[in-house]
Amino acid sequence: MLNALIGSLKGKSVNDATSRRRHSRRTSDRCVTMIGDNMFPVVDWSIGGVQILCDERRFGIGDSAEIALKFQLRDDILDVPNVAHVVRKNKGRVAFEFEPLTKDIRDRFQMVVDDFMTAQFAESQQV
Repeated sequence: MLNALIGSLKGKSVNDATSRRRHSRRTSDRCVTMIGDNMFPVVDWSIGGVQILCDERRFGIGDSAEIALKFQLRDDILDVPNVAHVVRKNKGRVAFEFEPLTKDIRDRFQMVVDDFMTAQFAESQQV
């Protein structure tokens, strides 16, 4: 688990050296994506982008959009706004790649990871 956390921070997968992914994907966080006034479920996300469930005909390859990931933390809802463009569409899923992240956005993503790790630790301590 620590290797996965370190990999998500460094921007490459620690567990799979042969992976072509630049960033580790996260699937355990409770979050949705807002694009305009529409809310879409998140399949997975990383600091490089997000994959959502939606009708792939809504977006074209290369389309740019202002998106906001909304994460449910233990005690709060955290908004992480960014600009992204469509890099892949397939069978009811659309993948967006984020534009370069600011320090503030990276810090917000780190808060999500930290909250998840804290919750996992607290849950492991319950008897």
